[in-house]
Amino acid sequence: MEFIGQLILVLLMTTLLGQVFARFNWPPVIGQLLSGIVLGPAVLGWIHVNETMTLFSDIGVILLMFLAGMESDLDLLKKYFKISFTVAAVGVILPIIFIGGACLVFKMKFLEALFIGIVFAATSVSISVEVLRDTNQLQTKAGTTILGAAVVDDILAVITLSLFTTFSHEGGKSGLTSNFYLNLLFEALFFVFVWVVYKYIAPTFMKLAEKINVNYSVVIASLVLALGLAYIAEFVGLSAVVGAFFGGLAIRQTKQEKEVNSSVSAIGYSVFIPAFFVNIGLSMTFASIGKDFVFIVLMTVLGVLSKFWAGKYSSEVFGLSRMDGNIVGAGMVSRGEVALIVAQIGIAHQLFPKDIYSSLILVIILTTVISPIMLNHFIKKNQAA
Repeated sequence: MEFIGQLILVLLMTTLLGQVFARFNWPPVIGQLLSGIVLGPAVLGWIHVNETMTLFSDIGVILLMFLAGMESDLDLLKKYFKISFTVAAVGVILPIIFIGGACLVFKMKFLEALFIGIVFAATSVSISVEVLRDTNQLQTKAGTTILGAAVVDDILAVITLSLFTTFSHEGGKSGLTSNFYLNLLFEALFFVFVWVVYKYIAPTFMKLAEKINVNYSVVIASLVLALGLAYIAEFVGLSAVVGAFFGGLAIRQTKQEKEVNSSVSAIGYSVFIPAFFVNIGLSMTFASIGKDFVFIVLMTVLGVLSKFWAGKYSSEVFGLSRMDGNIVGAGMVSRGEVALIVAQIGIAHQLFPKDIYSSLILVIILTTVISPIMLNHFIKKNQAA
């Protein structure tokens, strides 16, 4: 029963702090993260990382990536593929080079520096979308470019994460067998299987589920598909979030997508996803932040500039104006939940030094808060011009 009390605290605190941040037009997810920091060892010490909270967190991250897959509009990607792919690809490469290179200056191992670069290669535009919607910029060329680039960025981030965990032997990462090349083959076959699921299995499976006379049979079927792909991905040596993401992509193109999205969002955002963000906060301490001040400032500056320059100059190459380029660049800065997920995977597999974990989370929070402020500024400047 102790966990029930903890869960009540988590749900109350995440809702209240989320609302506070939303009132100031800041990402509610920051409030959820702070809930974990406040309730955890860093401040009040009422809740500590435990097996049940970690289990809820694991389910939360799977549901979060499943929903991210369902929100990835492949039709939009096809329409603006060249500019979206270029913005996203440069936006993945620059953070890896800038931030990974800076980590080497701080005397980290090459693979550790590379992984931290991958953490900041991800973009979360859910916050940018809210700003674009509020300012009626969602259907502009700049807004559409941001959305299209976000789709590619998510896919590239997932693939980059998969490749890193495949080729890295750090953190005791193991595959299905003791043979590296055989593991690589199994992981390649997994992506073939994902294509088969996307093309044939998912549409048929969902149609069959619709015929079953059981409440929420379609939602149950979608969760079976998402959890099944997550399990298989983990089984062959990839991350479970990889399978969940592609499960979401598969459900996206079925007729049942709206019902699934609505129901899974309710399940995820009411319990499991808050538990994920709180669990991240529970792992934070402030012991090393003073010591890491220079690291935090430098990572924040490089994190903002790498994404902003990538979005701005890549989009201008394809004919966008200077002001539209600024909007695209600002819209791509936010790291949000995607970077948090990658960081969580990294700490779980010991892919970077544990003592900088809190500092990394703080940098992710800072870039997530800075992004909508920059975006608002450039949109207003563009409208005034």
